[in-house]
Amino acid sequence: MSNQVNFVITRTVHAPSELVFKVFTKPEHLKNWWRNKGFEMNVTKLDHLRPGGLFHFSQKTPDGQEMWNKFVYREVDEPEKLAFINSFSDEEGNTIRAPFHPTYPLEILNTLSFTEKEGKTTITMRVGPFSATEEELQTFEGGLESAQKAFAVLFDQLEDYLVSAVSF
Repeated sequence: MSNQVNFVITRTVHAPSELVFKVFTKPEHLKNWWRNKGFEMNVTKLDHLRPGGLFHFSQKTPDGQEMWNKFVYREVDEPEKLAFINSFSDEEGNTIRAPFHPTYPLEILNTLSFTEKEGKTTITMRVGPFSATEEELQTFEGGLESAQKAFAVLFDQLEDYLVSAVSF
């Protein structure tokens, strides 16, 4: 079940969809840009890229604190579509509450489409709560502006990384 409180991010990057898809799905790429600025990513597990597959990782803050996250893949259609549930987790991969808010949704559905035209790829990412309670929906909705800003920074990091990854 998916809830209707979503936001959409669209960005066109100067890279073919095949490369952009890899940068979204390979740990050696993700660790270079899918993180908060100044944080370090540690990949613990990447199960096969398939529905039900798991990507488990941590982000370490500059002062050494560690936050764990996981993606559980729902749809993989390389290089055109990717969907996964993103959750905070503990070190073992069990889903836990977000460290910053007790009523933030446990699961966030991220659905990405990659459309290539003339060597450029338009990424459309829809982000929203998955199986959330009414209280979780309200918390998510209240933080939409902050979340959109955070994803804009993340996509800026993606663009910067793609400039260096063109030879991959």
